[in-house]
Amino acid sequence: MTSTPGSAGPTDAPTPRPSELPTRVRRFTRAERLVHRATATLTLLCVATAACLYVPALAELVGRRHLVVTVHIWTGVLLPAPYLLGLASRAFRADLALLARFTSYDKEWVRAVRQRRFHRPAGKFNAGQKLYAGWIAGAALVMLGTGLLMWFTHLAPLAWRTGATFVHDWLALAMGVVIAGHLWMALTHPESRVGMRTGEVDRAWAKDEHPHWKP
Repeated sequence: MTSTPGSAGPTDAPTPRPSELPTRVRRFTRAERLVHRATATLTLLCVATAACLYVPALAELVGRRHLVVTVHIWTGVLLPAPYLLGLASRAFRADLALLARFTSYDKEWVRAVRQRRFHRPAGKFNAGQKLYAGWIAGAALVMLGTGLLMWFTHLAPLAWRTGATFVHDWLALAMGVVIAGHLWMALTHPESRVGMRTGEVDRAWAKDEHPHWKP
């Protein structure tokens, strides 16, 4: 191919055909994956220690209640740490912005789920992932606040501490159910797990599951 004066020149790269594109695309950076793993580890520790404190059979099996209480408290206190450290990552902040934005095709995704339609439009994150992220973030903040009231007994009167205990216990149960649902979805979507483990996903999968995402 030759170029003529005034043309773009022979150095212009042609647009790659679909067959020439890489078969895998980058979905998450290393920083994002580390934030997810650290948050997941702390959350599961919180849930496991809570179960050992409130389920009599587990409490008898594990024993060492003081140690379990200590682990539960500190994993709860440290839970926001991965998120706060992750804010140093530009990619993490960009994904937070996407998770916080509910678009028209997210509403269509919800309608499709309710009507059990196969075609469910989504960007990088679908509406279910956005709803889960928002709910779990809010619940974690409430759990942290009520937990601190229960831990530092001098911070509030007895009525407040009683209310905090009630909210903390029932919200913990709700979180356990929601997290179990999240784990079930992860188990039934292997490519999503691969993306979170390696940072890359299959291009065809991305186009099919997240058609509005432009990696």
